[in-house]
Amino acid sequence: MTLNFNKPLFALAPLAGFTDLPFRSVVKKFGADLTVSEMISSNALSFQNNRTIKMLEKSPLETPYSIQIAGSDQKIIQKAVELINDRDGIDIIDLNCGCPAPKVVNNLQGSSLLTDLSKMAETIKTIKKYSNKKFTSVKMRLGFNEKNHIEIAKLCEDSGADYIAVHGRTRSGRYKAPVDYDAIKEIKESISIPVIANGDITTPQKAKWVLDYTGADGIMVGRGAVGKPWIFKLMKNHIFGSGDSEVTPHLIQEVVLEHFDQMVEYYGEYGAVMFRKHLHTYSKIGYLGASEFRNLVNRVNDTKEMRDIIEEFFAQGLINQ
Repeated sequence: MTLNFNKPLFALAPLAGFTDLPFRSVVKKFGADLTVSEMISSNALSFQNNRTIKMLEKSPLETPYSIQIAGSDQKIIQKAVELINDRDGIDIIDLNCGCPAPKVVNNLQGSSLLTDLSKMAETIKTIKKYSNKKFTSVKMRLGFNEKNHIEIAKLCEDSGADYIAVHGRTRSGRYKAPVDYDAIKEIKESISIPVIANGDITTPQKAKWVLDYTGADGIMVGRGAVGKPWIFKLMKNHIFGSGDSEVTPHLIQEVVLEHFDQMVEYYGEYGAVMFRKHLHTYSKIGYLGASEFRNLVNRVNDTKEMRDIIEEFFAQGLINQ
């Protein structure tokens, strides 16, 4: 399977600490067309840091699959790309030009590349030149402090990007400012490569509206999928009018247990502890005793004990059904 923009494409956004292999493999079962790795430092990758190399791993379900890298030192970017070239099953290398975190921005990575467009262009061209993967893409914001979104989008296209994903905020807007869907629409009208819209797309209705309003070729969902990996199925059913849109308590229990088992398989026993943050979000969708459940799992380390607690808690029906 390759990228297909003939109909709207549904992508899972990279989210540090959440969109690891276990979560991506669960999301993939619910119809996400494209999954992207968590953001990977090109510096750490070029030094072949073990934890970073592990982040390149993918589920067999992930086709097509994109690796997102951050950086701006051309020699290091080249080395990182050449390391990715050696791995099969990767279809896309994506450059992060959107991360607002200070520790990333301070190293001329992530959204700080929006302050140095010549460096940004050079970095896209370096990836394009040395990559043996089918696609090169860019995840961008609308600007750093002020919007210059059309200039940035055209630069991406001119530098060789095959498509872009646009988070509809500036860097100064972080994750709180209203998403500017007008700007995404303007980008779509200004360039000829596909545009994926990103930002506050959390419901099937919102997904349809964003696609209709912006004319984008797809949508990218991040925080809207955390605790609701089935959101892609609901969105596709709403937009294409096919299939059952109901999410039953039994399905939720199945998904949570599968996600838990995958975390333990991937990370070992510590995967159970890491899974607590996911249990916090899963439990917030309408269960009786959710607060007590979260307090309980925060104190449990044993894998079997935690699995038993999860199974029992999610066996109950939702309050709002």
